[in-house]
Amino acid sequence: MTDHYDLITIGAGSGGVAASRRAAALGAKVAIIEGRRVGGTCVLRGCVPKKLLMYAAQYGDAFAEARGYGWTLGEATFDMARWAQSKAAETTRLEGIYRKLLEGSGVTLIEGYGRLDGPQRVVVGDRPLSAPHILIATGSSPVIDSIPGIAQCATSDDLLDLTELPATAAIIGGGFIAIEFASMLARLGVQVTLFFRDRAPLRGFDESLRVAAASALQAAGVQVRAGLVPSRIERSSQGLLLEFGEERVLEFPWVLNATGRRPNTAGLGLDLTPQGAVPIDAGMRTALPGVYAIGDVTNRKNLTPVAIAEGRALVESLFGPVPREVDLSLVPSAVFLIPPIATVGPTEDEAVAAGHRLKIFETDFRPMRQAFFGGQERAHMKLLVDADTDRVLAVHMMGADAPEIVQSLAVALTAGATKAHFDRTIAMHPTAAEEFVLMREVSRHVPPATTPATAPA
Repeated sequence: MTDHYDLITIGAGSGGVAASRRAAALGAKVAIIEGRRVGGTCVLRGCVPKKLLMYAAQYGDAFAEARGYGWTLGEATFDMARWAQSKAAETTRLEGIYRKLLEGSGVTLIEGYGRLDGPQRVVVGDRPLSAPHILIATGSSPVIDSIPGIAQCATSDDLLDLTELPATAAIIGGGFIAIEFASMLARLGVQVTLFFRDRAPLRGFDESLRVAAASALQAAGVQVRAGLVPSRIERSSQGLLLEFGEERVLEFPWVLNATGRRPNTAGLGLDLTPQGAVPIDAGMRTALPGVYAIGDVTNRKNLTPVAIAEGRALVESLFGPVPREVDLSLVPSAVFLIPPIATVGPTEDEAVAAGHRLKIFETDFRPMRQAFFGGQERAHMKLLVDADTDRVLAVHMMGADAPEIVQSLAVALTAGATKAHFDRTIAMHPTAAEEFVLMREVSRHVPPATTPATAPA
């Protein structure tokens, strides 16, 4: 016998849970299917435990800084096993909350792996389900075939389950995951070598932030090997051998594969893009009638808040009084290396390519907290302003509390703030954030591209 619902969601991560609960609140009969733990990557294997590890890593800097502020401390040591135990308890607690939220919302949780089985049909094991609307929210997983032999390396999932840290480690990749964990592990006492293909880490970010990130990693003791990745990885008696051609081999006891993530689409039976993602239109519709997709499985803006916003907008369009779309033109994001990066709006290159004539405002300084004890950590801030309209197009920052600062400024940019608005705002002193309203002198004028290209406005 087939169980019938108004909406079936495949995947109980943040986006799938948010969409399902909102649909149920709008009166829909909803089932959500999950083959692993409820909560998804962000809560259980990504954002949350990663930031908990970042907090742990920051204490290493804090102990050193405390001496400069007059504290006398004994020798500090880090116990990864204790951290892992506390992390496991916290993610278990959060999973319990997610399960209770689904239950309290009236959403039926079906544990197992779902697959499409014709129009309006889903099968979980041998259990048939049907619904006029089916939502794919299956997320993504680490790529394990980017380099021959890389499947033998640890992924971010494995790192967050470690109970003992290696003395030496290699990290392959130059994106979010690679540089965040390189920064953290270095502060936890691991000798880290970072390999990536490009000339600087964080491809797709503003050039000033990419340069600042590389400098911060080097200042933390990370050996940054730009433009270099192994051609093959082999197992050895002592760990893993990274082969770079011409008989050049480096050996590490532990290697992190941070070469990217891939949408989880196996068994769904959907047409995919060349990158393996589920293509959708502005209404999050796939090529199959009644089938929709949100979040990382679409490989658009792979951020948890985007998946949540997409899911809620979709079900409000399906079951609510007014259809709604999600504007992805100003999505803030953060990179939790130490110090962190935060950004909202286009990069300088993207803004120029889109035809904007720019006024650039930049500042780089050593914050008061660092200057007091002789620390060298710096803060970098940058505003991109359209020279014709005075509208602030983007905010880019690297420095302590950058994510908290830029999240607030994202509201101003979404509201259409101009540089004049920033200039009329009275500074809060003494703070680092006040620099965003005190930058009055133009650092550079940048003309638009000769032939404007399609890019974020």
